[in-house]
Amino acid sequence: MINAQNSRRSFLLTLAAAGTSLAAGQVFAQDQAKLKEPVFRVAANSVLIAPAAVGEHPLDPALRYAEDSLKKIQADITDYECLIVKRERIRGVLNEYEYMYSKIRNHKEADGKVVTPLSVYLNFQKPANVAGREVIWVEGANLGKLCAHEGGLLGRLPAVWLDPKGAMAMRGNLYPITEIGIENLVAKLVERGTREKKADPTGKATVVTTTKGAKLDKRSCTLLQIEHPVDLGGFEFKLAQIFIDDEYIVPVRYIAYGWPEAGEKGDKILEEFNYTKIKLNVGLTDNDFSPANPNYKFRGVGRADAKVDEKEIAKKREAAERG
Repeated sequence: MINAQNSRRSFLLTLAAAGTSLAAGQVFAQDQAKLKEPVFRVAANSVLIAPAAVGEHPLDPALRYAEDSLKKIQADITDYECLIVKRERIRGVLNEYEYMYSKIRNHKEADGKVVTPLSVYLNFQKPANVAGREVIWVEGANLGKLCAHEGGLLGRLPAVWLDPKGAMAMRGNLYPITEIGIENLVAKLVERGTREKKADPTGKATVVTTTKGAKLDKRSCTLLQIEHPVDLGGFEFKLAQIFIDDEYIVPVRYIAYGWPEAGEKGDKILEEFNYTKIKLNVGLTDNDFSPANPNYKFRGVGRADAKVDEKEIAKKREAAERG
């Protein structure tokens, strides 16, 4: 079970885009007004495509597709904005949906050197207990720490620098911010598929289907579904679905189901990630990933090397919540 959880942690994470050149406050207000529960459906006239050839493992066509998609992302996508909608099962409990307006700038290298670090900005919009939270992280900067502040009454507290893999930053999350982004997602899909082939070398316990005509946020998608009718003991999920946007050619939805526990009915959702309102190559700058950006609400930002007392921060949070 521990290995499966760790594998799942390294497999997926959050993602990508929906912005304009308007001030951030205006963007947040517009997106907030449009927020709805995710709606997913598959068109009635969907058809099966890209089956494995004779002698191939069922996962081979999906792996080739993922590898080609990764190359396209690395070559063609510099940055993006989106509304991320996610929910995760943590310690056996499936959390409610979280909505995050996101800016991502992809990692780029030239001659073996990093010329653009992976850069992330998140603004949490709902549910109420996280609304107003902002987080910034830039690869290789600020001693590797993220900068964060809460919303609401807790927003009066100074922003803090945190270890992205530490207890406070990971609270309520399966994956650290360092693993976020569509490019990382696709890379992990390739890694996962390779491991799944090893777990089922004959392919007899793996069924892969590809269906055209799926929809996410009214956009046309291709649905890639991987199912394990028999539990061999080494699989992470019983059923996984990946929605690939037909225009952008990138994954925009991932959902995984596990086998039910004894006494449970139906497969249980393990995790779900949706990337909506995507806008690619919008021209993000360093200012989009700076706590000093006047459109953001980071207050009292100190030095990244300042010592952080998480217990003291927790006490201040409790006091702020009491008013």
